[in-house]
Amino acid sequence: MALIYIVEDDANIREIETIALSNSGHEVLAFENAASFYKKLETLLPDLLVLDIMLPDEDGYAVLKKLRSRTETRRLPIIMVTAKTMEIDMIRGLDSGADDYIKKPFSIMELITRVKALLRRCEGENEEILELGQIVIDNVRHRCTVGGIILELTYKEHELLKYLMINKGIALSREQIMMNVWGTEFEGESRTVDMHIKTLRQKLGKSGEHIKTVRNVGYLIE
Repeated sequence: MALIYIVEDDANIREIETIALSNSGHEVLAFENAASFYKKLETLLPDLLVLDIMLPDEDGYAVLKKLRSRTETRRLPIIMVTAKTMEIDMIRGLDSGADDYIKKPFSIMELITRVKALLRRCEGENEEILELGQIVIDNVRHRCTVGGIILELTYKEHELLKYLMINKGIALSREQIMMNVWGTEFEGESRTVDMHIKTLRQKLGKSGEHIKTVRNVGYLIE
């Protein structure tokens, strides 16, 4: 599985995250501050980083900025951890280059799902072809076909379908979809997701049945 680094100063949260991800089959190394994380980074790069904002020696924004400025870590998948009531932290983190975020307090299943989704997303973005049933997405040509017939999709419809297929079998919340396809996450905009799902299903025809509605959560494709 993946090598995951955790940078978290709270010992209890750090232990919970480590155990949860280790039990999911990942190799995990945890650090209580930025300094120890930087030192390890010099010898071994992880596949994914879970980064807390409030660190004792350097805040997560500064760490994120440094990582995005370096060639070797520019594309490192990063999930930031924020306080639940501080939405501005989430917005600032995403604007600074974070790939995803988790609000405290969070459940173990949410952490595992977010990590799994981001790893699959990064893997899928590097694949030239994505296939599910008769649906084929050609990432090189930026083209989608169903049964060999080219679909006329808008840019957002294409990106939405791609995001669902990269995360095949994973239930994605409307908020996750908004953030990863539209680059924002506001509850009032969730209807945008529903309308795009509706039109996407229509354009996919019979293959639209692959897109399932997950009650009280969002959508998945399988």
